[in-house]
Amino acid sequence: MRRRENPTLPPAAAPAPAEPLASPAGDPADLEREAGVAHLFELHYSSMLRLAVLLGADDPENVVAEAYYQIYRKWRRLRDVAAAEAYLRSTVCNLTRMRIRHLQVARRHEENPPDETVASAEHAALLREDQRLLIDALQQLPPRQREALVLRHWLGLKESEIAAAMGISGGSVKTHTARGIAALTQAMEARR
Repeated sequence: MRRRENPTLPPAAAPAPAEPLASPAGDPADLEREAGVAHLFELHYSSMLRLAVLLGADDPENVVAEAYYQIYRKWRRLRDVAAAEAYLRSTVCNLTRMRIRHLQVARRHEENPPDETVASAEHAALLREDQRLLIDALQQLPPRQREALVLRHWLGLKESEIAAAMGISGGSVKTHTARGIAALTQAMEARR
């Protein structure tokens, strides 16, 4: 509903600017934390969003927002600020995995489960047909294989970085990657 302006009254004043997150005293630790998280956001938001999408998150924006919130809360406890990207990546992987598990449990207990998930219009418009086929095949892989492939081939991470992000050993990374590639190859060949 639109408010009607009364010509006899002065126009309403502009709203006051939003208060910054930092305290008025300007605690240097708070200022450093906010600057660090803001810099991390500028550098890595889109890649973290892409990671969440490729890992199969149904709400990737919320997953990434939660990951940034968690790193903001734990910023002072980071031993190495340079490792913040790896921590963020690991958090996105863990949150996506937890979200998928939650949805699987919730769907098992629904009375009328949905027949299939519907991709957003943006998703359909932005992907070419071959990309859609690849993403669909990737979504059919077990979660650990999908994570290993996405971290290796889309983000280009090393084996040790993948192991840290997934919380598994280097040998498990090799196993999940090899099995994922084999399953993905088989699925893509079956679709041709």
